[in-house]
Amino acid sequence: MVKFKSYQNQANLFLKEYLLADPLIPYTSIIGGIFACKMVYDLTQLFSTVHFKSYSSLTRIQRVEWNNRSMSTIHAIFITTISLYLVFCSNLYSDNQLSELITFRSSSSSTFALGVSVGYFIADLGMIFWFFPSLGGYEYVIHHLLSLVAVSFSMLTGEGQLYTYMVLISETTTPGINLRWYLDAAGMKKSNAYLINGVVIFIAWLVARILLFVYMFYHVYLHFDQIEQMHVFGQMLVIVVPLALSVMNLIWFSKIIKGLRKTLAKRQ
Repeated sequence: MVKFKSYQNQANLFLKEYLLADPLIPYTSIIGGIFACKMVYDLTQLFSTVHFKSYSSLTRIQRVEWNNRSMSTIHAIFITTISLYLVFCSNLYSDNQLSELITFRSSSSSTFALGVSVGYFIADLGMIFWFFPSLGGYEYVIHHLLSLVAVSFSMLTGEGQLYTYMVLISETTTPGINLRWYLDAAGMKKSNAYLINGVVIFIAWLVARILLFVYMFYHVYLHFDQIEQMHVFGQMLVIVVPLALSVMNLIWFSKIIKGLRKTLAKRQ
């Protein structure tokens, strides 16, 4: 028991003084994010081969996409949970904290979480390029590149992390989108689960990718004097990236509405 506590203390010391030391956080978190993606991909492949009969009947590229979507689902759950906590529950970005401008606030944990997300975007973008266009067309490339640049800048400089996390909350729609693909691949397109999934995606998309962005733009308007204190490139990212993503979100939202209408029409 004493030896175990000794090893535990040494591990905690190594974690605090090396892996989570401020200068190393971006690099360790990015590497950790990439490693986590690889681990989830391999575990999904192993688990699906044993427990899902439909998995073996898929084509090679479908199995790759199956594993890739599992990877993006785990990332979405992780970063959405962190983002919701930091934006709405934590005092880190609260207006009541008058010690520092809201656009320059960060912490070791907030920077680490962004690094993990950067690692995911690097891994996923690499797969998209490698299997292009099977895992997504140019709109996915644009989306990932914009996200990668914005999240990396916020992680490395500590600027605009609040707005980065507001945008990352939109990842809450990813598990539903991926589940829809899984249901389709498993031949359950006519099931009640598929219909319920479509309704949930519609609501989640409306809240997380439409209304939340409206709230974010309003927040930017109220704190624009603080945004002007940021680096010029950071100011551009806070304004241009969310605008570009908003346009893409509206285009995809229109497709979701059309798809939901078709599904409901077939049920009547």
